[in-house]
Amino acid sequence: EVQLVESGGGLVQAGESLRLSCAVSGFTFDDYAIGWFRQVPGKEREGVSFISSSDGRTYYADSVKGRFTISSDNAKNTVDLQMNTLKPEDTAVYYCAAASLPYSGSYYPGHYDYWGQGTQVTVSS
Repeated sequence: EVQLVESGGGLVQAGESLRLSCAVSGFTFDDYAIGWFRQVPGKEREGVSFISSSDGRTYYADSVKGRFTISSDNAKNTVDLQMNTLKPEDTAVYYCAAASLPYSGSYYPGHYDYWGQGTQVTVSS
């Protein structure tokens, strides 16, 4: 059974940091791009960051560039999102997702095949 499970969310003050983790199981990790998305009530799901399955390059949305870092540990089948200098506008449910060919990674949710259950991140000012 394919599973993606997020963990590490919580409530923090603006300027603080959190590290999210996505544990992947049930399929070949290297065959998929892994992305992080976030969503708040009433708004579209937003692509935050992903690792390309073609060359391993990392990509970031402009809103988080310079503050967030995505990384993978293939031996453990995990993908982490280190979130520094958090802002109130980062508050959202964060999801990890996996995309297979013909997509090697994108910011578009429709390109992803599997999704985790989400983890809440709340940043207070």
